[in-house]
Amino acid sequence: MSDAPVNGRVLVTGASGLIGRQVLAALGQRNVDLHATARRAPATAHRVTWHGADLLDAGQRRDLLAAARPAAIIHLAWFTDPAHVYDAADNDAWSMASFELIAAFRAAGGRRAVLAGSAAEYDWGPDGAGMGPCRESGTQLAPASRYGRAKDALRRRLEATRELAGLSWAWARLFHIYGPGEHERRLVPAIIRALKAGDPALCTAGTQQRDFMDARDAGAALAALVGAGAEGPINIGSGTTVSVAAVATELGRIAGRPELIRLGALPMRAGEPPLLVPDTRRLNDEVGFRARHTLADGLAHAWRWWNRPDMV
Repeated sequence: MSDAPVNGRVLVTGASGLIGRQVLAALGQRNVDLHATARRAPATAHRVTWHGADLLDAGQRRDLLAAARPAAIIHLAWFTDPAHVYDAADNDAWSMASFELIAAFRAAGGRRAVLAGSAAEYDWGPDGAGMGPCRESGTQLAPASRYGRAKDALRRRLEATRELAGLSWAWARLFHIYGPGEHERRLVPAIIRALKAGDPALCTAGTQQRDFMDARDAGAALAALVGAGAEGPINIGSGTTVSVAAVATELGRIAGRPELIRLGALPMRAGEPPLLVPDTRRLNDEVGFRARHTLADGLAHAWRWWNRPDMV
């Protein structure tokens, strides 16, 4: 196992996204020479050197690495349209581009990589996630979506490539992350936007059991992971199981409009697993990280963000 850099130069891809901006916030408090790339640089970012790059273009990937010269990389960039992410052909292109980025990073002398995996890699059936908390080395992998298969294929290729020998890398399997900057079609912002407008927030029955993690905690977890020695798949979650109904109900309480939460108004999506939560012992014990924000705190933070004066 290679020593992971703590104070070296770190490159974050997808740095303006839901998790990326929180990674920057967490790393910005350390002695890190911080570089980032994203489709659009956040106006509030400080102490970050920004690079423009289309990561699907091989030449631009090479130029990015030559300019940033990172010792470590946190790779978050991916196709993220929530309406199509699970079935889009773009997933395959991103899987290949991500592998080539990490291979070029290693060839250029990179030492530590953290890549974003997904809970979608796990088997969501009764013999997988339905058995209880998903374990990195115990729960079977049987991704049902193109997105999950593309992520799993990337991880498998990284494991099988001899040229990556000596690279220290961790595969952060992200579960349900929410917070400021989340796409408005996702659960938490969709409910918040309905409540803000005084409209009914239409939900499923909400019996699904999930692990919801504040994006601030997810960003801090990845920042901790880049400086840790833990390798391979590591689940990223809060360690707390809660129903979707409880999330919706809490948002109704925060908004002061509980009567607008309409549980059971929408049908369950096909293939929706009743239970999908992580075993977070590797994150807790090997990385030494535990989530700080409670669900009530995180949802209140999201509510304030969506209700700030510049939001329409």
